[in-house]
Amino acid sequence: MRVKTGFARRRAHSKIHQATKGYRMTKRRLVKVAKETLLHAGVYAYNSRREKKQDIRKLWIIRINGALAETGLSYSRFIKALKDKKIEIDRKIFAELIQDDPQAFQKIVEEVKK
Repeated sequence: MRVKTGFARRRAHSKIHQATKGYRMTKRRLVKVAKETLLHAGVYAYNSRREKKQDIRKLWIIRINGALAETGLSYSRFIKALKDKKIEIDRKIFAELIQDDPQAFQKIVEEVKK
């Protein structure tokens, strides 16, 4: 007597259908296409987790640059001056300072300008 894969295959397919719920057209319905779509979705998710970090860093730099525009100092010269003065505060903290405590940020800028 041979063993048929009916139950196991149905269960595997239903897992795929569950995972692709909300996808459009055959990407949701057809098992072969849905499986392929899931693989691609995993790749996109993996890449996006890394890009997210880059995007956040870009946002911090844009905020710092915007706040420095009022002082007449460019972003690159500001970062260079920080390194020369041995002030070790990262971009994330500067971006938070700009939002939460602009006076503290201005004091740091004045210190760097000296």
